Amino acid sequence: MIEARELRKSFGTRTAVDGMSFDIRQGETLGLLGPNGAGKTTTIHMLTGLLRPDSGEIIIDGVADPMRTSVRRRIGLTPQTLAIYEDMTAEENLVFLGRLYGIPKPILRKRVGELLDIAGLADRKRDVAKNFSGGMKRRLNLVASLVHQPDILFLDEPTVGVDPQSRNHLFDCVSNLASTGTTIIYTTHYMEEAERLCDRVAVVDQGTIRAIDTVVELKRKHGGDATILVEVERDSAQRKRVTELLQGIFPDRTIRIEDQHLKLQSANPIRDLAKLADSEMDPKWIELERPQLEDVFLNLTGRRLRDS
Repeated sequence: MIEARELRKSFGTRTAVDGMSFDIRQGETLGLLGPNGAGKTTTIHMLTGLLRPDSGEIIIDGVADPMRTSVRRRIGLTPQTLAIYEDMTAEENLVFLGRLYGIPKPILRKRVGELLDIAGLADRKRDVAKNFSGGMKRRLNLVASLVHQPDILFLDEPTVGVDPQSRNHLFDCVSNLASTGTTIIYTTHYMEEAERLCDRVAVVDQGTIRAIDTVVELKRKHGGDATILVEVERDSAQRKRVTELLQGIFPDRTIRIEDQHLKLQSANPIRDLAKLADSEMDPKWIELERPQLEDVFLNLTGRRLRDS
């Protein structure tokens, strides 16, 4: 459905996107996960025809120009910055956009009603948008991109600054759209959003893709070792005994002590748990922590604090 080849875009001396390449399959939800300033929004703007790349190629369903009208009519964009008219009502916002697309009035009336229901704003349709909460504005912002029923939808950090209820509602909307076969490109820096909504995730940093795969495969390839947590009594003698037993079982490992837990890294947790089961150790509790998407993210993008 979408092919991006060696995309590059600079603004003055700053390189925002630096040789990015990826494919998006029809009906797939692809997440672009990266820190602020990673190049996610610039990439979205090039894919939607809002910016021309300095070099590289974009092919959307066989057409090598996203700026063509026939392509842009198939695309919906929910930008990170709110793109609604705050002096209009929710209903007026959607009707106005529908008329820009030339949707006939009877069809538009029905479509607007459906979208207001999707956004949970049917009972507030005649309220001016500037009086809405942040979550309500975000929900209106999302459905505004759906008026013309696009089959490709770009969502650029659509849940920024919303309350948990609105965030969960937006998740449900995205999941429902995906179930109908809409191709979705979803940018975020929230791990749980990428994990919950996306078929594949591309970890983006400094204008390049560090890795792209399913969440399961990203964790396997880039998440690092699992962690075995052994909970022990507060009694220092018992803790010392368990620590010595662990060091005897795993002489090549570093045993970390945190509160009531002894921690050790494990590249083969099934094998190591079997060793613990066969030992004389008698802990209160043993728990296995598998690598999370956050571990993948930090391993690929680094742990250094950034402000851009």
